[in-house]
Amino acid sequence: MPSESDKWGWKHVSVFGGFDKGSGTKRWKCNHCNLRYNGSYSRVRAHLLGFTGVGVKSCPAIDRSLREAFQTLEEERVAQKKKRTSGSGKTGKRIQTSQPSVTCVWKTIAKEDVDDMVARFFYADGLNFDIVDSPYFLEMTKAIAAFGPGYEPPTAEKLSDLFLSKEKAKIEKAMTLVRESWPHTGCTILCVNQSCRTEGSYYINIFASSPRGLMFLKALDINDGDVMDMFVDGLSDAITEVEPTNVLQIISNLGHASESFEPLILSKFPHLFWSPCTSLSIRVLMEDIAKLDWIKPIVLCAKGIEECILTYQRSSLCVLIRESSDLLSTKFAPSYCIVERVFKLKQALLGAVVSEEWKQWKLTIQEDVLNVETAILGDNFWSRACLLLQFFEPFVRFLTTLHIEKSVMGDVFNWRVQALEAVKSKGVDNILLNQLESLIESKWDMLFSPLHASGYMLNPKYFGKGQSKDKTIMRGWKATLDRYESDSAARRVLREQLSSYWRLEGSFGEEDAVDCRDKMDPVAWWENFGFETPHLQTLAIKILSQVSSVPMHQEAWQDNEFLCQAVANRLGGERVEDLIFVRNNLRLHCQRKGNLSSSPSYRSQSSSPPSGDKTWETVHLHQMKGIVNIHNIL
Repeated sequence: MPSESDKWGWKHVSVFGGFDKGSGTKRWKCNHCNLRYNGSYSRVRAHLLGFTGVGVKSCPAIDRSLREAFQTLEEERVAQKKKRTSGSGKTGKRIQTSQPSVTCVWKTIAKEDVDDMVARFFYADGLNFDIVDSPYFLEMTKAIAAFGPGYEPPTAEKLSDLFLSKEKAKIEKAMTLVRESWPHTGCTILCVNQSCRTEGSYYINIFASSPRGLMFLKALDINDGDVMDMFVDGLSDAITEVEPTNVLQIISNLGHASESFEPLILSKFPHLFWSPCTSLSIRVLMEDIAKLDWIKPIVLCAKGIEECILTYQRSSLCVLIRESSDLLSTKFAPSYCIVERVFKLKQALLGAVVSEEWKQWKLTIQEDVLNVETAILGDNFWSRACLLLQFFEPFVRFLTTLHIEKSVMGDVFNWRVQALEAVKSKGVDNILLNQLESLIESKWDMLFSPLHASGYMLNPKYFGKGQSKDKTIMRGWKATLDRYESDSAARRVLREQLSSYWRLEGSFGEEDAVDCRDKMDPVAWWENFGFETPHLQTLAIKILSQVSSVPMHQEAWQDNEFLCQAVANRLGGERVEDLIFVRNNLRLHCQRKGNLSSSPSYRSQSSSPPSGDKTWETVHLHQMKGIVNIHNIL
C-alpha cells in the first residue's frame, strides 16, 4: 500500500501534527481556501476534486482547469496503484521503483531557478512581458504545477489542430445562451475597423452585441480587389450566421466608407437600420456647435494662448502645456478639449505672463503677444471659457456613460432634452439658444438613428414627456415603423398598440405597471406588463436592448492582422479564422470578468508608441471624468 506522502492531495493541504504512523485521520487545512477539516486522505481528495457526501465541502477556490488537472493526478495515482498490485501478484504489496517521488523532484528545483527558466523562455521567444498578467497564463502555470513532473506539452501540430478545434467547440458551447437570446432581444452587428490601416484598405472585426454579451463573429482583411463586394459579402455572411430576423441594426466606425456600403447592405436586408455611432455623433455635434459665431472666438482665443505658451516654453525651463496632450484629445471634440486644457492652467498662466522670464522672452521674438497677455490677465476670456465648459457639461457627462454592453437607446433622446434644459439654466441669450436648437435639429436625423426617438417613446421611465407632440420624435417613430415592418397592416397594429400604451389601457394602467416605470429595467418592464400588446412588446424589447456605440477599445484587436500574416501560410485560411475566433472571444471573456487590462495584447497595444493612437478607455474616458470633476467645482 502506498504511503500517505505518495498521495498528491497532501501537497495541497497543511497537516497539523504530521503523518501519524498507523493512523489515517489527521487535522488539515486546505492551502487554496483555508477551510479546516478532520479526516483521512479520502476527505482531502473529495475536497479537492469536488466530491460530495463524505462530510467536506468542495473547495470554492479551485477553478475548472485546476480541478481537471487534479483529476488527471488522481487517475495517475490509481493507475500506479493498479500497476504495483498487478506487478507483485499480491494485493496491497508495494513495488520498489527507481523513479524519485514527486516531493523529491520538486525539492531539487528552487523557485529562483524556475523563475530563471520562465524569464529565459520570454527572452528567447520575444514574448511580451505583460503575458505574465494574463489570467490564462496564470491558469496554465497552476495546472502544470498541479500535474507535477513528467508533464509533456502538446506538439505544435496538436495545438494548431486538435486543441484549437476543442477550444472553439468550448466557446461555441459557452455562447449557446447568447445565441438563444437573440430571437427575444435582437442584436446589433458592430463593424470595427482597424484605424492604422492605409486609405482604401480595411481590417474589420465583426461582433454581435446583445444584453447577454458581446460575441466576436469574424474578421475581414480587405486590402486589394473589389473592396465593396468583399465587405458586403463578408458582412452579409455574418448577418446570415446570426439570422437576419435576429438583427435590428448595424453600427460601424468606417467613416465615409459607410455611405458606400450602407445602400448595398440595406438592399439585401431592408428591415435593418444602419445606425451612426452615438459617441462619434455627439463629438461631431460638439465640434459643429464650437463653430457657432458666439462660441468660435472663445476656441480661437484658447488656441492662440496655447500656441503662444508652447512657443514660450521651448525656450524656457517652464513646462505648462505638454504638446502630446493635444494629440491625445484629437479624437474627442478637440475644440472643447483645448479650452478645457487652457482653463485648467489659469493660475499657472497668470503667473507666467508677469514673470521676468516672460518679459525677457518677449524681447527675443518678433510676434506681438499683447493679445495673448490681455486675454490671460483679463476676466473676459476666463468667464466665457467657464461658460463654455458649463455649456458642454451635459455632452461630456453623457459620453462618460456610454458603454458597449449597456443599452442607452431610450436615454439618448432624453439627453438631448436635458442638454437643452441645462443650457437654458445657464442664462444663455434666447437668440443664441435658438441658434443652438436649430443646429441640433438640422443635424439630428443625419447623426442619430431613428431608433433613439422610438426608444425615448417606448422607455417607460420617460412616459408622458409629450413625445406625441414632438415632430422629431414622431418622425423617428415613423421611420422606425417603415423600415422595421414592410406590411402596412402590421404597422397599423403597432400604431394602435402604441395608443393603448399612451392611454394606459389594460395592463399598462395597473398600479404595479405605473409604479414600476422608473424602478425596473425598461426591457423587464415590457416583459412583465406589455403582454396585452404583443407586437409592440416585441418591438420595444428589441429596441431597448440595443447598444448605440462601437467598442471604443478597438485597438485591442489590432494585432489580429499580424497574427494572420505570420501563420496563414502554415495553418491555412480556415485554421487562421478559427484561431482569431478563439483568441478574440477569449479576450471578451476576460473583459466580462473584469480582466481586460490583464490581456497582454490589450496592454501592449495601449502602451506601445508606434501606433501613436491611445485607446478610448485608457485616455479619453479618464480625461472626461477629470473634466466632469472640474465642472463640479466651477
